[in-house]
Amino acid sequence: MNFYQQPFGMGQQPVFIGQPIMPQPQFIPQGDMMMGPGAALNPFQPPREEQSYVENILRLNIGKVATVYMNFENSQWGSKIFKGYILAAGKDHLILKDLQTETRYLLLMVYLLYVTFDEEIDYEYPFRKKENKK
Repeated sequence: MNFYQQPFGMGQQPVFIGQPIMPQPQFIPQGDMMMGPGAALNPFQPPREEQSYVENILRLNIGKVATVYMNFENSQWGSKIFKGYILAAGKDHLILKDLQTETRYLLLMVYLLYVTFDEEIDYEYPFRKKENKK
């Protein structure tokens, strides 16, 4: 068997003389399997570091009344305003309960323009140490 006829194992590529060796793609864990900075080892412990993404800020303010401004571009609805209690927030959605009708709205973040509150909003995570304010 010469060099060009050697068998190669699963995931290996044959290497020919003069051909550059290219690194092979590796399995990269996703989601819950990934343990990077900020990932909690104990599921009952909060993450050490939270990013201030919109969904995280909305989660900190669950139960508060919010006015949500949305723009449904190129649709029959155009821009629309929703006012209600924040029930939940995810990476791509917000669930709002209307103040008057008790209707629940599942609103997609992709259409979100901005949110206003009539009261002070929570922005600090309860497990973070607050810096001394002077």
